[in-house]
Amino acid sequence: MERSAPRHFSMVREFHLADFFTLGNAACGVGSILLAMLFMVSGHREHFLAAAVLAPIAFILDVLDGRIARARHTHSALGRELDSLSDVISFGMAPAALGFAAGLQGGWDAAALIYFVCCGVSRLARYNVTAEALAGDDSSGKVKYFEGTPIPTSVVIVGLLAWACWEGRIEDNLWGGRFDLGPWELHPLALLFVLSGSLMISKTLRIPKL
Repeated sequence: MERSAPRHFSMVREFHLADFFTLGNAACGVGSILLAMLFMVSGHREHFLAAAVLAPIAFILDVLDGRIARARHTHSALGRELDSLSDVISFGMAPAALGFAAGLQGGWDAAALIYFVCCGVSRLARYNVTAEALAGDDSSGKVKYFEGTPIPTSVVIVGLLAWACWEGRIEDNLWGGRFDLGPWELHPLALLFVLSGSLMISKTLRIPKL
């Protein structure tokens, strides 16, 4: 009886060059989360700063994967899904993990971080279902503008957290101090995550895509 050819690594064979840059983006996000957790165990600020450095690297890879896909005309539904999943890790979960590690550990802080991640997930889901309509007649599939701020803009928050760490203003010395509101604590710095998340899900804010 004739046997079918083995299908090991068949999914890898479907990947394009741009997809490997996208996976590099995801790897940076996972590394950032792990380093944030390591910082909470070790207390060494080098681990926190290393976690923060991975954010701009992930951003660069995120930019490159799109440009490579358009240059090689290899954009696909698979690539778009990979990009969104990677962005959730690198620009959603990783910044939230860094915020928590920096000292945003009150009840209201946790609610703000959860809200931020949920907004990021919603933003990416909306983008995926509207991308073709937003691209219009562009044969390259490039979207002309973003509805709401793109989730990679969270690198700004990561940069602020890295600066705070460098200045020794994290954990008990976190910028803005803390307040007791009802049963939980709130660090005003957590409101940056609320602002970022709210801007991501805005439908009135339109940003041209360069």
